[in-house]
Amino acid sequence: MLVWKLLLTPVLIAAASLAGRRWGHAVSGWFVGLPLTSGPVALFLALERGTSFAADAALGALAGAMAEAAFCLAYAYLARGATWPAALAGATIAFTLVAAALQRAVTSWLIAALGAFVTLAIALSLMPRLRAMSAAAPPPRWDVPARMVIATALVLAITESAPVVGARVSGVLATFPVYAAILTVFAHRLGAASAVQVLRGLLWGLFGFVGFFVILGAALEQTGIVFAFVLASGAALAIQAMSFLAARPR
Repeated sequence: MLVWKLLLTPVLIAAASLAGRRWGHAVSGWFVGLPLTSGPVALFLALERGTSFAADAALGALAGAMAEAAFCLAYAYLARGATWPAALAGATIAFTLVAAALQRAVTSWLIAALGAFVTLAIALSLMPRLRAMSAAAPPPRWDVPARMVIATALVLAITESAPVVGARVSGVLATFPVYAAILTVFAHRLGAASAVQVLRGLLWGLFGFVGFFVILGAALEQTGIVFAFVLASGAALAIQAMSFLAARPR
């Protein structure tokens, strides 16, 4: 698991950063919305702790997705008049408060699924629309390596503490938008509009994320680990393919 984190995290951040330079910040946010780390975490939980534990963690992941929507909205509105440290702090507080409130409230798969999809739709409609600034200077050479190092350190710090806090909290912690936070902060240096583009793309990408955990949690104890993960992955990729056109800049 440790090797997976050390190898996958810097690769994902580099890929998302380069995708953002090629197709726009929204696409980088959309890319990290995929369950590329939380999915493997759920797999390891199922293999090591059983399907019941992993299914409960998947329910926590749906609550975490709603908390991510709160993160996006808080950062987007704070970014209009605040620097990135203040915006990041406010967004993290919003994520924590919503995640804590939903920790015990989310007990039904149907409510969790509907709540997550509705929350993402509402968050997208409430996101501010800011005019992008003129083209900025090319980023320095250390830009992508710095993102890779910071993201890897944060992922290790969060996920290594997750097993001691239980299944539901593990699922929520696994959904903290570490990658999106790194991409947003670096994009914020170009202006609030660039940061909002990343967050808007993340919200579109989270539809596939929610689809993955809805199918996984519902099927895991009924069909077994292999079939449940295959089915959930297929659903996530199908939803993600449809959301790509919406996330990509016109």
